[in-house]
Amino acid sequence: MVRAVNHRSLDDTLQLDRDAGLHLTYCTNIHPGSGWPAVNANIRQYAPALKGRLSPARPFGLGLRLSAQEARELLAGGHLEELHAYLQSSGLYVALINGFPYGPFHNTPVKADVYAPDWQTDARVEYTRDLITILAKLLPRGVDGGVSTAPLTYKPWMPAAGADAMRVMTLNVARIAAALVRAHRDHGAFIHLDIEPEPDCLLETSSETIDFFERWLLPVGGPALASELGLTSDEAQSALLEHIQVCFDCCHFAVEYEDPADALNRLHRSGIRVGRVQLSSAIDVAVPALANERERIVQRLRPFADTTYLHQVIERQNGALTHFPDLDDALSSAPNAAGHAGGREWRIHFHVPLFTQNYDGLSSTQDYVRRVIDTAARTRFTAHLEIETYTWDVLPDALKFDLLESIHREYEWVLSTYRTASSSNR
Repeated sequence: MVRAVNHRSLDDTLQLDRDAGLHLTYCTNIHPGSGWPAVNANIRQYAPALKGRLSPARPFGLGLRLSAQEARELLAGGHLEELHAYLQSSGLYVALINGFPYGPFHNTPVKADVYAPDWQTDARVEYTRDLITILAKLLPRGVDGGVSTAPLTYKPWMPAAGADAMRVMTLNVARIAAALVRAHRDHGAFIHLDIEPEPDCLLETSSETIDFFERWLLPVGGPALASELGLTSDEAQSALLEHIQVCFDCCHFAVEYEDPADALNRLHRSGIRVGRVQLSSAIDVAVPALANERERIVQRLRPFADTTYLHQVIERQNGALTHFPDLDDALSSAPNAAGHAGGREWRIHFHVPLFTQNYDGLSSTQDYVRRVIDTAARTRFTAHLEIETYTWDVLPDALKFDLLESIHREYEWVLSTYRTASSSNR
Protein backbone atom coordinates (compact mmCIF):
# COMPACT_ATOMS: atom_id res chain seq x y z
CA MET A 1 0.00 0.00 0.00
CA VAL A 2 1.08 3.57 -0.58
CA ARG A 3 1.87 5.81 2.37
CA ALA A 4 -1.10 7.18 4.25
CA VAL A 5 -1.36 10.82 5.24
CA ASN A 6 -3.97 11.89 7.76
CA HIS A 7 -6.44 14.37 6.30
CA ARG A 8 -10.05 15.30 6.64
CA SER A 9 -12.93 15.32 4.22
CA LEU A 10 -12.94 17.28 0.99
CA ASP A 11 -14.75 20.16 2.65
CA ASP A 12 -11.52 20.98 4.48
CA THR A 13 -9.07 20.72 1.59
CA LEU A 14 -9.11 24.41 0.78
CA GLN A 15 -8.77 25.29 4.45
CA LEU A 16 -5.39 25.97 5.97
CA ASP A 17 -5.57 23.93 9.13
CA ARG A 18 -2.93 22.35 11.35
CA ASP A 19 -4.80 19.03 11.23
CA ALA A 20 -5.80 19.11 7.56
CA GLY A 21 -3.46 16.92 5.55
CA LEU A 22 -4.62 17.62 2.00
CA HIS A 23 -4.33 20.95 0.20
CA LEU A 24 -5.77 21.76 -3.21
CA THR A 25 -3.97 24.61 -4.96
CA TYR A 26 -3.20 25.81 -8.45
CA CYS A 27 0.19 26.75 -9.84
CA THR A 28 0.70 30.35 -10.93
CA ASN A 29 2.72 29.19 -13.96
CA ILE A 30 -0.71 29.44 -15.56
CA HIS A 31 -0.22 33.20 -15.79
CA PRO A 32 2.07 34.77 -18.38
CA GLY A 33 4.39 37.49 -17.23
CA SER A 34 8.06 37.97 -16.51
CA GLY A 35 9.63 39.62 -13.47
CA TRP A 36 8.42 39.88 -9.89
CA PRO A 37 6.13 42.90 -10.52
CA ALA A 38 4.23 40.88 -13.14
CA VAL A 39 3.99 37.81 -10.89
CA ASN A 40 2.81 39.97 -8.01
CA ALA A 41 0.19 41.64 -10.22
CA ASN A 42 -1.13 38.24 -11.36
CA ILE A 43 -1.45 37.04 -7.76
CA ARG A 44 -3.40 40.13 -6.78
CA GLN A 45 -5.64 39.96 -9.84
CA TYR A 46 -6.58 36.28 -9.74
CA ALA A 47 -6.06 34.84 -6.25
CA PRO A 48 -8.62 36.96 -4.35
CA ALA A 49 -11.20 36.40 -7.09
CA LEU A 50 -10.69 32.63 -6.99
CA LYS A 51 -10.77 32.61 -3.20
CA GLY A 52 -14.05 34.54 -3.29
CA ARG A 53 -15.58 31.91 -5.55
CA LEU A 54 -14.09 28.77 -4.00
CA SER A 55 -13.10 29.46 -0.41
CA PRO A 56 -14.61 32.72 0.84
CA ALA A 57 -14.47 31.78 4.53
CA ARG A 58 -11.27 29.70 4.53
CA PRO A 59 -7.65 30.26 3.55
CA PHE A 60 -6.88 29.61 -0.10
CA GLY A 61 -3.57 28.13 -1.24
CA LEU A 62 -1.35 29.05 -4.17
CA GLY A 63 1.47 27.19 -5.87
CA LEU A 64 3.94 29.96 -6.59
CA ARG A 65 6.01 29.79 -9.79
CA LEU A 66 9.20 31.85 -9.71
CA SER A 67 12.04 32.02 -12.20
CA ALA A 68 15.57 32.58 -10.92
CA GLN A 69 15.30 36.28 -11.76
CA GLU A 70 11.95 36.60 -10.01
CA ALA A 71 13.26 34.81 -6.92
CA ARG A 72 16.20 37.20 -6.67
CA GLU A 73 13.88 40.20 -7.13
CA LEU A 74 11.51 38.89 -4.46
CA LEU A 75 14.40 38.50 -2.00
CA ALA A 76 15.48 42.12 -2.50
CA GLY A 77 14.14 45.37 -1.14
CA GLY A 78 11.58 44.06 1.34
CA HIS A 79 9.37 42.44 -1.31
CA LEU A 80 9.23 39.11 0.54
CA GLU A 81 7.96 40.77 3.70
CA GLU A 82 5.37 42.63 1.64
CA LEU A 83 4.21 39.40 -0.01
CA HIS A 84 4.00 37.63 3.34
CA ALA A 85 1.90 40.43 4.79
CA TYR A 86 -0.37 40.52 1.75
CA LEU A 87 -0.97 36.76 1.86
CA GLN A 88 -1.82 36.86 5.56
CA SER A 89 -4.17 39.84 5.23
CA SER A 90 -5.93 38.29 2.21
CA GLY A 91 -6.50 34.81 3.59
CA LEU A 92 -4.01 33.29 1.13
CA TYR A 93 -1.03 31.03 1.69
CA VAL A 94 1.84 29.40 -0.19
CA ALA A 95 3.02 25.87 0.57
CA LEU A 96 4.35 24.97 -2.89
CA ILE A 97 6.83 26.61 -5.23
CA ASN A 98 7.44 25.55 -8.82
CA GLY A 99 11.21 25.59 -9.24
CA PHE A 100 11.37 23.61 -12.49
CA PRO A 101 11.82 26.31 -15.21
CA TYR A 102 14.84 28.46 -14.36
CA GLY A 103 14.10 31.18 -16.91
CA PRO A 104 11.09 32.68 -18.75
CA PHE A 105 8.19 30.33 -19.33
CA HIS A 106 5.70 32.25 -21.46
CA ASN A 107 5.70 34.25 -24.71
CA THR A 108 9.13 33.01 -25.76
CA PRO A 109 10.40 29.71 -27.21
CA VAL A 110 11.24 27.43 -24.28
CA LYS A 111 11.52 23.91 -25.72
CA ALA A 112 14.45 21.92 -24.22
CA ASP A 113 15.86 25.06 -22.59
CA VAL A 114 13.30 24.46 -19.84
CA TYR A 115 15.77 21.91 -18.39
CA ALA A 116 18.69 24.34 -18.33
CA PRO A 117 20.64 24.95 -16.25
CA ASP A 118 20.41 21.35 -15.10
CA TRP A 119 21.54 19.71 -11.86
CA GLN A 120 25.14 19.57 -13.05
CA THR A 121 25.41 23.32 -12.43
CA ASP A 122 25.85 25.56 -9.42
CA ALA A 123 23.25 27.88 -10.95
CA ARG A 124 20.53 25.27 -10.41
CA VAL A 125 21.66 24.78 -6.80
CA GLU A 126 21.69 28.50 -6.01
CA TYR A 127 18.28 29.02 -7.63
CA THR A 128 16.81 26.22 -5.55
CA ARG A 129 18.39 27.62 -2.38
CA ASP A 130 16.73 30.98 -3.09
CA LEU A 131 13.37 29.24 -3.41
CA ILE A 132 13.91 27.43 -0.10
CA THR A 133 14.65 30.76 1.60
CA ILE A 134 11.43 32.20 0.18
CA LEU A 135 9.28 29.23 1.12
CA ALA A 136 10.73 29.04 4.64
CA LYS A 137 9.39 32.58 5.15
CA LEU A 138 5.98 32.00 3.56
CA LEU A 139 5.18 28.48 4.73
CA PRO A 140 2.41 28.42 7.34
CA ARG A 141 3.17 26.73 10.62
CA GLY A 142 2.21 23.05 10.71
CA VAL A 143 2.11 22.65 6.93
CA ASP A 144 4.78 20.84 4.91
CA GLY A 145 6.09 22.65 1.84
CA GLY A 146 7.61 21.60 -1.46
CA VAL A 147 9.84 23.03 -4.18
CA SER A 148 9.47 21.16 -7.47
CA THR A 149 12.46 20.76 -9.75
CA ALA A 150 13.68 19.35 -13.05
CA PRO A 151 14.40 15.59 -13.34
CA LEU A 152 18.17 16.14 -13.17
CA THR A 153 18.78 16.74 -16.90
CA TYR A 154 17.55 16.11 -20.44
CA LYS A 155 18.63 12.67 -21.69
CA PRO A 156 20.20 13.95 -24.95
CA TRP A 157 22.52 16.11 -22.83
CA MET A 158 24.01 13.18 -20.91
CA PRO A 159 27.54 12.17 -21.95
CA ALA A 160 28.03 8.60 -23.18
CA ALA A 161 29.94 7.75 -20.02
CA GLY A 162 27.67 9.44 -17.54
CA ALA A 163 28.99 8.30 -14.15
CA ASP A 164 30.83 11.55 -13.48
CA ALA A 165 27.78 13.61 -14.41
CA MET A 166 25.58 11.42 -12.21
CA ARG A 167 27.91 11.92 -9.27
CA VAL A 168 27.93 15.70 -9.72
CA MET A 169 24.12 15.85 -9.93
CA THR A 170 23.70 13.56 -6.94
CA LEU A 171 26.06 15.62 -4.78
CA ASN A 172 24.26 18.81 -5.82
CA VAL A 173 20.92 17.33 -4.76
CA ALA A 174 22.55 16.32 -1.46
CA ARG A 175 23.66 19.95 -0.99
CA ILE A 176 20.03 20.98 -1.26
CA ALA A 177 19.03 18.25 1.19
CA ALA A 178 21.47 19.78 3.66
CA ALA A 179 19.86 23.20 3.15
CA LEU A 180 16.43 21.66 3.76
CA VAL A 181 17.56 19.96 6.97
CA ARG A 182 18.96 23.28 8.19
CA ALA A 183 15.71 25.09 7.29
CA HIS A 184 13.83 22.57 9.40
CA ARG A 185 16.25 22.89 12.32
CA ASP A 186 16.58 26.68 12.24
CA HIS A 187 13.10 27.81 11.21
CA GLY A 188 10.82 24.83 11.89
CA ALA A 189 9.91 24.77 8.18
CA PHE A 190 9.63 21.22 6.84
CA ILE A 191 10.27 21.54 3.10
CA HIS A 192 10.96 18.85 0.53
CA LEU A 193 12.48 19.01 -2.93
CA ASP A 194 10.01 17.40 -5.37
CA ILE A 195 11.83 15.91 -8.37
CA GLU A 196 9.45 15.86 -11.34
CA PRO A 197 9.94 12.99 -13.83
CA GLU A 198 9.19 14.00 -17.42
CA PRO A 199 9.31 12.27 -20.83
CA ASP A 200 12.78 12.13 -22.43
CA CYS A 201 14.48 13.39 -19.28
CA LEU A 202 17.02 11.48 -17.25
CA LEU A 203 14.24 10.54 -14.84
CA GLU A 204 11.04 9.91 -16.76
CA THR A 205 9.56 6.74 -15.27
CA SER A 206 9.04 5.34 -11.80
CA SER A 207 11.74 2.72 -12.54
CA GLU A 208 14.33 5.36 -13.45
CA THR A 209 13.38 7.42 -10.40
CA ILE A 210 13.75 4.44 -8.06
CA ASP A 211 17.06 3.56 -9.71
CA PHE A 212 18.38 7.06 -9.03
CA PHE A 213 17.44 6.87 -5.37
CA GLU A 214 18.84 3.36 -4.88
CA ARG A 215 22.02 3.57 -6.97
CA TRP A 216 22.97 7.21 -6.48
CA LEU A 217 21.09 9.36 -3.99
CA LEU A 218 21.31 7.06 -0.97
CA PRO A 219 24.76 5.43 -1.50
CA VAL A 220 26.49 8.57 -2.87
CA GLY A 221 24.44 11.44 -1.47
CA GLY A 222 24.06 9.78 1.94
CA PRO A 223 27.76 9.89 2.92
CA ALA A 224 28.07 13.46 1.61
CA LEU A 225 25.10 14.59 3.71
CA ALA A 226 26.37 12.70 6.76
CA SER A 227 29.76 14.38 6.45
CA GLU A 228 28.32 17.88 6.01
CA LEU A 229 25.83 17.69 8.88
CA GLY A 230 27.57 15.28 11.24
CA LEU A 231 24.92 12.58 10.89
CA THR A 232 25.18 8.83 11.07
CA SER A 233 24.69 6.88 7.84
CA ASP A 234 21.17 5.87 8.85
CA GLU A 235 20.27 9.43 9.84
CA ALA A 236 21.57 10.78 6.54
CA GLN A 237 19.59 8.28 4.47
CA SER A 238 16.46 9.01 6.51
CA ALA A 239 16.95 12.75 5.96
CA LEU A 240 17.34 12.22 2.21
CA LEU A 241 14.11 10.23 2.01
CA GLU A 242 12.30 12.88 4.06
CA HIS A 243 13.54 15.89 2.12
CA ILE A 244 13.98 14.55 -1.43
CA GLN A 245 10.60 13.48 -2.74
CA VAL A 246 8.78 13.15 -6.07
CA CYS A 247 6.37 15.40 -7.92
CA PHE A 248 3.88 13.02 -9.56
CA ASP A 249 2.72 14.90 -12.67
CA CYS A 250 -0.34 13.11 -14.06
CA CYS A 251 0.29 14.35 -17.60
CA HIS A 252 3.90 13.09 -17.61
CA PHE A 253 3.18 9.67 -16.12
CA ALA A 254 0.20 9.17 -18.43
CA VAL A 255 2.37 9.90 -21.47
CA GLU A 256 4.67 7.11 -20.22
CA TYR A 257 1.68 4.70 -20.05
CA GLU A 258 2.45 3.92 -16.41
CA ASP A 259 -0.47 2.56 -14.42
CA PRO A 260 -0.85 5.16 -11.66
CA ALA A 261 -1.58 2.75 -8.80
CA ASP A 262 1.35 0.53 -9.79
CA ALA A 263 3.73 3.48 -10.11
CA LEU A 264 2.69 4.92 -6.75
CA ASN A 265 2.99 1.55 -5.04
CA ARG A 266 6.45 0.96 -6.50
CA LEU A 267 7.63 4.35 -5.25
CA HIS A 268 6.19 3.63 -1.81
CA ARG A 269 7.80 0.21 -1.56
CA SER A 270 11.14 1.88 -2.29
CA GLY A 271 10.62 4.38 0.53
CA ILE A 272 10.13 7.30 -1.87
CA ARG A 273 7.47 9.84 -0.90
CA VAL A 274 5.24 11.88 -3.17
CA GLY A 275 5.53 15.53 -2.19
CA ARG A 276 2.80 16.66 -4.53
CA VAL A 277 0.56 15.53 -7.37
CA GLN A 278 0.23 17.87 -10.32
CA LEU A 279 -3.17 17.57 -11.94
CA SER A 280 -3.35 18.01 -15.71
CA SER A 281 -4.24 15.89 -18.71
CA ALA A 282 -2.26 14.90 -21.80
CA ILE A 283 -3.61 14.56 -25.33
CA ASP A 284 -4.47 10.94 -26.18
CA VAL A 285 -5.01 9.95 -29.82
CA ALA A 286 -5.77 6.71 -31.59
CA VAL A 287 -3.81 6.87 -34.87
CA PRO A 288 -5.93 5.41 -37.71
CA ALA A 289 -4.50 2.79 -40.04
CA LEU A 290 -6.21 4.26 -43.12
CA ALA A 291 -4.18 7.04 -44.75
CA ASN A 292 -7.04 9.50 -45.27
CA GLU A 293 -8.25 9.12 -41.69
CA ARG A 294 -4.70 9.42 -40.42
CA GLU A 295 -4.20 12.66 -42.33
CA ARG A 296 -7.36 14.08 -40.77
CA ILE A 297 -5.91 13.42 -37.30
CA VAL A 298 -2.57 14.93 -38.33
CA GLN A 299 -4.28 18.12 -39.48
CA ARG A 300 -6.31 18.24 -36.28
CA LEU A 301 -3.10 18.03 -34.22
CA ARG A 302 -1.08 20.62 -36.13
CA PRO A 303 -2.40 23.62 -34.13
CA PHE A 304 -1.01 21.98 -30.96
CA ALA A 305 2.54 21.92 -32.39
CA ASP A 306 3.43 25.34 -31.01
CA THR A 307 6.87 26.89 -30.99
CA THR A 308 6.93 27.59 -27.25
CA TYR A 309 6.96 24.26 -25.41
CA LEU A 310 8.41 20.83 -26.02
CA HIS A 311 5.61 18.32 -26.66
CA GLN A 312 7.13 14.86 -26.47
CA VAL A 313 5.07 12.05 -28.00
CA ILE A 314 5.17 8.38 -27.02
CA GLU A 315 3.52 5.94 -29.38
CA ARG A 316 2.26 2.58 -28.15
CA GLN A 317 1.59 -0.31 -30.50
CA ASN A 318 1.32 -3.94 -29.44
CA GLY A 319 3.00 -3.07 -26.16
CA ALA A 320 6.06 -1.46 -27.81
CA LEU A 321 6.82 2.22 -27.11
CA THR A 322 8.34 4.62 -29.63
CA HIS A 323 9.51 8.08 -28.52
CA PHE A 324 9.32 11.25 -30.62
CA PRO A 325 11.16 14.26 -29.15
CA ASP A 326 8.45 16.73 -30.19
CA LEU A 327 5.00 16.74 -31.78
CA ASP A 328 6.38 17.99 -35.10
CA ASP A 329 8.55 14.87 -35.30
CA ALA A 330 5.59 12.59 -34.67
CA LEU A 331 3.46 14.41 -37.25
CA SER A 332 6.25 14.14 -39.82
CA SER A 333 6.38 10.39 -39.28
CA ALA A 334 2.67 9.84 -39.77
CA PRO A 335 2.50 10.00 -43.61
CA ASN A 336 5.26 7.37 -43.75
CA ALA A 337 3.30 4.95 -41.60
CA ALA A 338 1.37 3.41 -44.49
CA GLY A 339 1.08 -0.32 -44.12
CA HIS A 340 1.34 -0.22 -40.35
CA ALA A 341 -1.28 -2.25 -38.55
CA GLY A 342 -3.91 -0.45 -36.54
CA GLY A 343 -3.88 -0.14 -32.78
CA ARG A 344 -1.39 2.74 -32.63
CA GLU A 345 -1.88 5.23 -29.85
CA TRP A 346 -0.14 8.56 -29.27
CA ARG A 347 0.08 10.25 -25.91
CA ILE A 348 1.30 13.81 -26.23
CA HIS A 349 2.96 15.94 -23.56
CA PHE A 350 0.59 18.86 -23.94
CA HIS A 351 -1.13 19.96 -20.73
CA VAL A 352 -4.78 20.27 -21.72
CA PRO A 353 -7.63 21.33 -19.41
CA LEU A 354 -9.00 18.84 -16.91
CA PHE A 355 -12.68 19.64 -17.23
CA THR A 356 -13.26 18.04 -20.63
CA GLN A 357 -12.09 14.80 -22.20
CA ASN A 358 -12.96 15.54 -25.83
CA TYR A 359 -11.34 18.19 -28.01
CA ASP A 360 -13.25 18.15 -31.30
CA GLY A 361 -12.16 14.67 -32.29
CA LEU A 362 -9.18 14.40 -29.96
CA SER A 363 -9.21 12.84 -26.52
CA SER A 364 -7.29 13.33 -23.29
CA THR A 365 -6.01 11.32 -20.35
CA GLN A 366 -8.66 12.80 -18.07
CA ASP A 367 -9.51 9.32 -16.79
CA TYR A 368 -5.88 8.88 -15.72
CA VAL A 369 -6.18 11.98 -13.54
CA ARG A 370 -9.44 10.65 -12.16
CA ARG A 371 -7.69 7.40 -11.17
CA VAL A 372 -4.92 9.32 -9.39
CA ILE A 373 -7.49 11.37 -7.48
CA ASP A 374 -9.31 8.17 -6.58
CA THR A 375 -6.04 6.71 -5.27
CA ALA A 376 -5.47 9.86 -3.21
CA ALA A 377 -8.95 9.53 -1.74
CA ARG A 378 -8.36 5.87 -0.83
CA THR A 379 -4.75 5.85 0.32
CA ARG A 380 -4.00 9.50 1.16
CA PHE A 381 -0.46 9.20 -0.16
CA THR A 382 0.32 12.92 -0.46
CA ALA A 383 -0.50 16.22 1.22
CA HIS A 384 -0.76 18.34 -1.93
CA LEU A 385 -2.85 18.30 -5.09
CA GLU A 386 -1.89 21.09 -7.48
CA ILE A 387 -3.78 22.05 -10.63
CA GLU A 388 -1.17 22.67 -13.34
CA THR A 389 -2.71 23.28 -16.73
CA TYR A 390 -0.32 25.99 -17.93
CA THR A 391 -0.81 25.96 -21.72
CA TRP A 392 -3.85 28.25 -21.92
CA ASP A 393 -2.01 30.86 -24.00
CA VAL A 394 -0.86 28.32 -26.64
CA LEU A 395 -4.08 26.32 -26.94
CA PRO A 396 -5.82 26.56 -30.32
CA ASP A 397 -8.20 29.52 -30.39
CA ALA A 398 -11.30 27.32 -30.29
CA LEU A 399 -10.23 25.98 -26.88
CA LYS A 400 -9.41 29.32 -25.26
CA PHE A 401 -11.78 30.77 -22.69
CA ASP A 402 -11.64 33.49 -20.07
CA LEU A 403 -8.70 32.55 -17.83
CA LEU A 404 -10.41 33.13 -14.48
CA GLU A 405 -13.40 31.08 -15.60
CA SER A 406 -11.11 28.35 -16.93
CA ILE A 407 -9.21 28.02 -13.64
CA HIS A 408 -12.51 27.96 -11.77
CA ARG A 409 -13.75 25.14 -14.01
CA GLU A 410 -10.54 23.19 -13.29
CA TYR A 411 -11.22 23.48 -9.56
CA GLU A 412 -14.84 22.46 -9.92
CA TRP A 413 -13.88 19.34 -11.87
CA VAL A 414 -11.27 18.32 -9.29
CA LEU A 415 -13.60 18.98 -6.36
CA SER A 416 -16.43 17.03 -7.96
CA THR A 417 -14.13 14.14 -8.87
CA TYR A 418 -12.72 13.98 -5.35
CA ARG A 419 -16.18 14.03 -3.79
CA THR A 420 -17.24 11.13 -5.98
CA ALA A 421 -14.08 9.19 -5.13
CA SER A 422 -14.45 9.87 -1.41
CA SER A 423 -18.09 8.74 -1.43
CA SER A 424 -17.36 5.51 -3.27
CA ASN A 425 -14.48 4.65 -0.91
CA ARG A 426 -16.37 5.03 2.35
